[in-house]
Amino acid sequence: MIREVDLDEISDGKRYHANDLVKADCNDCINCNECCTGMGNSIILDPYDIALLSSGLELSFEHLMNGKIELNLVDGLILPNLVMDSEREQCLFLNQQGRCSIHAFRPGICRLFPLGRVYENNSFQYFLQTKECRKTNRTKIKVKKWIGLPNFRDYESFVLHWHDFLLEVQRIIREHAEAAYVKNLNLYLLKLFYQTRYEADSDFFSQFDQRLSMAKDYVGSLSE
Repeated sequence: MIREVDLDEISDGKRYHANDLVKADCNDCINCNECCTGMGNSIILDPYDIALLSSGLELSFEHLMNGKIELNLVDGLILPNLVMDSEREQCLFLNQQGRCSIHAFRPGICRLFPLGRVYENNSFQYFLQTKECRKTNRTKIKVKKWIGLPNFRDYESFVLHWHDFLLEVQRIIREHAEAAYVKNLNLYLLKLFYQTRYEADSDFFSQFDQRLSMAKDYVGSLSE
């Protein structure tokens, strides 16, 4: 999801890299789950998120669609997002103690918070959101430790490539407004990147790179 914001208004004015220390550690979010409340359909899931959820919950994409995730239109693209509990307006993965029941394989947006990313010059950096988290006693932690994923360089490369690819697809959709064209493109990408399961015993990022190459060829053929 593209956001046009003034970073000076929402951040501490600094940019961070993976090995930088940033005041993001919320000390296990004790007695707080505010960032898991009132999020609507904003927890958008990328292919890696879906792969982790499918593996962690032992559910296929189709079974996740049965009340755990849903599809919505985001800047012209059909993308999945977490479903909120309609009664409590909270993430449905919060347990009775108000703790995250999928913390080990939570989505990237959840891992990142209260950090954000700013994309510039074919790369990105991190920034600290200063108005989104109500915890006031946060401590310093390395960015990559806070996000807490293995193969961090590969993950960052995936994030950048996925972001750039979505931007290109959005550009193509804007230039080809025919409903049938947009629908077919969206269905192809949804099946390729989300519905077709990733092999758990093989490296995700290698599988993603292969699919991305296929998608670029397909999108390129549509643009000719």
